[in-house]
Amino acid sequence: MTHDEIKSYIEKTFGDKLTLLDTGRCEPVFEVKLADWHDVARALRDDQTLQFDYLCNLGGTDTGERLEAHCQLASIKKSHRVDLKVVLDSGNPSLASVRDIWPAANWYEREMWELYGINIEGHDNLTRFLLPDDWDQGHPMRKNWDAPDFVRFPEFNA
Repeated sequence: MTHDEIKSYIEKTFGDKLTLLDTGRCEPVFEVKLADWHDVARALRDDQTLQFDYLCNLGGTDTGERLEAHCQLASIKKSHRVDLKVVLDSGNPSLASVRDIWPAANWYEREMWELYGINIEGHDNLTRFLLPDDWDQGHPMRKNWDAPDFVRFPEFNA
């Protein structure tokens, strides 16, 4: 499938559960509604036309205004890719686990929880693996994070 065919098929199949964004330079990028995240993820894997059977990446982003989750999927069988974005509630960021869909999500979800403070609903092993077990200084990947010995560099604007 070409990028345009993937875009059209996903828009037609999933309707109002996601929105095509005009930011995809390499792959189509869709914003998925938070409430539909898990269902859309499962459907993208199980759909016989798309077969997104490989989770390439899953991570968090702090834009300074809000927290987002970003996901890159690929189909090994069909040789195509898609990128997804989910906007999270900044006050209480939470995202449904997709570990039951792609087991590799385990480490990515733990990283999002540990470094961004994003609660992963349904993940039964949210334990630290990057920071010390007794870490109590917040979430170091958030833009508002501060610690006594942390030196903030100016933001780079290209």
